[in-house]
Amino acid sequence: LNSLSDAVLVTSPDGIVKSCNEAACRLLGYEPGDLIDKPLLDFVDAAHRTAFDPSPSASEARETVLRTARGQTIPVSMAGSAISTDDPQFQGNIYVARNITERKRAERRIRYLARYDTLTKMPNRMQFQHMLQQAIARSRRNQRALALLYLDLDRFKEVNDTFGHAAGDRTLEILSERLTRNLSKDTVIGRLAGDEFAMFVDDLPPDVDHRAAIGAHARTLLDEISRAFYVNQQEVYLTASIGIAICPQDAENVIDLIRNADAAMYHSKQNGGNSSAFYVPEMNAAAVERLMLKSKLRRALERDEFVILYQPKVDLRDGRVVGAEALLRWRLPGHGDIPPSHFIPLAEETNLILGIGEWVMNRVCADYRRWQDTIANPGRIAINLSLRQLKQVGFIARSRAIFRKHEVSPTCFELEVTETTLMTDPKRTIGLLNELFGMGVNLAIDDFGTGYSSLSALQQFPIGTLKIDQSFVRDVPYDSDDAAIVRTIIDMGRSLDLEVIAEGVESDEQLEFLRSHGCHFAQGRLLGEPMAQQEFLAILVNQEQGRVAIGSRGHQAGRAGGSAQPPLQAS
Repeated sequence: LNSLSDAVLVTSPDGIVKSCNEAACRLLGYEPGDLIDKPLLDFVDAAHRTAFDPSPSASEARETVLRTARGQTIPVSMAGSAISTDDPQFQGNIYVARNITERKRAERRIRYLARYDTLTKMPNRMQFQHMLQQAIARSRRNQRALALLYLDLDRFKEVNDTFGHAAGDRTLEILSERLTRNLSKDTVIGRLAGDEFAMFVDDLPPDVDHRAAIGAHARTLLDEISRAFYVNQQEVYLTASIGIAICPQDAENVIDLIRNADAAMYHSKQNGGNSSAFYVPEMNAAAVERLMLKSKLRRALERDEFVILYQPKVDLRDGRVVGAEALLRWRLPGHGDIPPSHFIPLAEETNLILGIGEWVMNRVCADYRRWQDTIANPGRIAINLSLRQLKQVGFIARSRAIFRKHEVSPTCFELEVTETTLMTDPKRTIGLLNELFGMGVNLAIDDFGTGYSSLSALQQFPIGTLKIDQSFVRDVPYDSDDAAIVRTIIDMGRSLDLEVIAEGVESDEQLEFLRSHGCHFAQGRLLGEPMAQQEFLAILVNQEQGRVAIGSRGHQAGRAGGSAQPPLQAS
């Protein structure tokens, strides 16, 4: 037992410790004599004793918290088993406890990053909307009013283009400090996107015109923003546009309130920026733009404006391309490339995502069949799957028909779903995913670590792959927190026999970190930009003929077969 790294405690049938190994002594900080003949429960933290189940009959490890000799608490995963023997002197239970402090720390970090922006430490969009929803409900109960201010920096892209993204990030850090300085207890501020912020002030008296007070507050914010920023010995000047909407008079729910404040902000920006505006129903410029995009989106399929690009997936063990992720792009004539972050929400909102999703599956399967005329095994291709697609009536049968139509095997494809998709109506989702799994389709959790779900909750789904979100990969190996998270996800995936793929790999240091810690696969600009189907085929052909090595000689994926298109969406 002393050769084991996990703590082992042997007890009598009534829970008295009779034996232990050296790892148990190290974990708890006791000498062996201090553990023997003591109740096992004595070493469980008092706050967790009521919930502690000493029964060794359970086959699964259960989490609890132990207390050391110095009074420190240590989270552990503990499994127990009864000792079965005919000799009553050798009957009892054996427990194995594993220290999960690092895992718990990483899980806390993951939960924090799911809710808060790492650059500004502010609530992110999801958390801000959650807090706003609570504030609206509270205001409704107390018959109070609430003001939402939506703030967007004017021409912030010029700062990034002129001084670089590092200077842009530092500017946003200083800005966040200014915005949060001297906030009242009734004010909450969050970062919704790159240069978009929002704040709300609640507990306002009802039936009172708040325009003067809120307008003055907005002017104070604009004055703070317009003061010079000193970044890397450079003076940076900014202005902003603010839109204001009042609850309940302008809207009574989160979505409408944000939309109306956004419309007011757009009105300010159209008038030259560095100003604020209160929402009025006539402010429909933003709504008109959205309607224009919606209208053009409805015709995009008919006009063949969508394209599929493929970003190579590389096996880090031998540097070979083993597949790709299919990425959707919309090339709108007269408007250039529309980012997926702009049109996918519209497609979801209008249900056009169903037709677009079916087009994507047909196009990817057609490309795959075309590749098979040249190369026997093009690898596995990943396709993003939305919640609406998965829950669409007949989706399974339609998918099966598409595979059959193009004469391709479902085993050649991987469908990527987010944690949110999995945890929405999980019972039904499990059934649908089991059907896909039964067809031979591999299933992946996309952007793992950015949602609220725990790995134990996800184990009930037939998942074969974990994709580490690029927000965690970006700063490894230099950020110790992100490095710990990535290591933990890799270890968790490997312990469950799941494939682990890291996305957003852009540097040799990131690649080496992932490879050295046992990550199976990676994708990102370093290994290959998203590219047209013929360019991806050229990669595969060159690789088969021994003319290219992706993971070890110059990262050639993005250059074989011609110049790759720059990505419009983070992979």
